Order: sequence, then structure tokens, then C-alpha cells
Amino acid sequence: MTIAPEGRKLLRLEVRNAGVPIERKPSWIKTTAKMGPEYRDLKRLVKDEGLHTVCQEAGCPNIFECWEDREATFLIGGEQCTRRCDFCQIATGKPADFDAGEPLRVAESVQKMGLKYATVTGVCRDDLPDEGTWLYAETIRKIHELNPGVGVEMLAPDFTGNRDYLEEIFGTRPEVFAHNVETVPRIFKRIRPGFRYERSLDVLRWSREAGLVTKTNLILGMGETREEVSAAMRDLHEAGAEILTITQYLRPSALHHPIDRWVTPEEFSELETEANEIGYAGVMSGPLVRSSYRAGRLYRGAVEKRMKVNAHHG
Repeated sequence: MTIAPEGRKLLRLEVRNAGVPIERKPSWIKTTAKMGPEYRDLKRLVKDEGLHTVCQEAGCPNIFECWEDREATFLIGGEQCTRRCDFCQIATGKPADFDAGEPLRVAESVQKMGLKYATVTGVCRDDLPDEGTWLYAETIRKIHELNPGVGVEMLAPDFTGNRDYLEEIFGTRPEVFAHNVETVPRIFKRIRPGFRYERSLDVLRWSREAGLVTKTNLILGMGETREEVSAAMRDLHEAGAEILTITQYLRPSALHHPIDRWVTPEEFSELETEANEIGYAGVMSGPLVRSSYRAGRLYRGAVEKRMKVNAHHG
């Protein structure tokens, strides 16, 4: 097989990945589907209105819980990313034209769904003169405008480290600014060739300097060691991350990075304890945690912790 699903020629890396069979999942990687009334209501609404959520389109295992809390995640900027990370199921290619009507549509979706907290993420748009800055910023502005009191979490790319672009997004004051570093320095370039570890730390640093609640994510099982995870957790916290999610890598297809190890629930629990000891205000660590899982709840907990710390120092 020499053609990727999106019709382009396979990369050498993908051919190598495909030589490793898909791994069997351990017993703890499974969720129970509890379909509550809020979930059923949202599902019907999303279908009737033709809305698009990452929750459904990425087949997220936590959709039942998040929708029951009236929390959802939206993907902006199209379905094609200009970069290729070896763990990510979003297609790489030349993105479609820029859609200036998208921010308003997303804000209207948040309104129709009656959400309490919305996470917005998107693809990299290195093809656009501003790398998609306006699109991200305008989406936050529109959600706030149409939905007073609704929390917005912006999960952003690095905008190739352009601080001016990032400051424009910081200026829209999302409740949480998230930028996912995902892995440790030693294997970073292999996993995320379009990004740089130090540049991602800068993004977190600038977000925190702008006074925003700052969040990041680590994916385990891609070849890192336990010691490297501990070191990365310290790096991310020193850079300014206050909220950390830690998750198990699940291979989207044979063309993606093989799974190096299955991290046990016990190790996830140990990492959560360690992250709390490092000083994070909010931590969620588990095999099926995703970076926007229970995002509103994690944000509220982190803000409470922040206030307690400030009161203590005040």
C-alpha cells in the first residue's frame, strides 16, 4: 500500500509504521456507555442542526460524560492540517479555502446546544498569512458575545512561535489557553516534526505571562521513559502550565506510530500524585483521559486552587 487515505503518497515513516501490526488493547482500555438524558438531548440536537463536534467525529470514548455535563469540543480551520504528527488521526494535506463564517457558526452551535463550557481546537494553517490567528481569535470573541457566562477553552497550535499572533489570541481572554506539548524532548522531533519542544514551552510561558489559565497535555506510550515524563512535567510547570492532562496513546491506524507500551492505571495514578506535588492546580491522568475531558470541571477546580494560593500569599 503506497497511498494514504487522503490520496497522497505514503511517507517513508508511514511505510515503516505499517510494518508493525496493530496492538491488542489491554483489559483496562474500555469505557461503559451511560447514555443520560442530557446526552440524548444533545445528540438529537446535533443531528437535527447538522452541527460538527470533535467529540463525535473523533469517536471520543468520553462523549457520554462530557455531553451529560453540557461540555463539547469544536474543530475549526477545516479538516486538513498543514503538519503531520505521528499520533494524530487528522488528515494532512492542502487545506480548503478559509471560511470566515465559521466563528459565528460555532458560536451559534454553542448557543443551540446550551453548553456551559466549550473547547475550541483547530488544525495548523501554515498556508494562511496569519496562520489562522484571526479565525481562532474571532471564534473566541463570537462565543463570548453570543453566550455570556459560557467558559471557552482554546486549544491552539504554536503559530510557529509568532508572539504577535499569540498575543492577539490572548487578548480575547479565553477562560483557558491550552497548547499541548504531547511528548518528551528526546522523541519530540520524530513524533512532531512540525513543532519544537522549546517553542512549545515559550507558548505556555507567554500565555501565563498574559495572565491566562494555561493548560497542556502529555501522551504516553510513544517511546518515552518514566523519568522523561517526570522531567517533562517539571518543564511544563516551570514554563507556566497550571493544568495538566496525561493520557495513553491509542494508535489511530497502521500508518501511525506503533504503541511502545500500555501504561497501567496504577502508573497514571502515581503520575497524578507526582503532578500535584510539583504544584499543578489541576491534573487529570488516566488511560482514556483526553485533553478536553471534563475540561470545565478541571478549570473550575484550578481556579479555586489558584484563589486559595493567592489568599494564602496575600
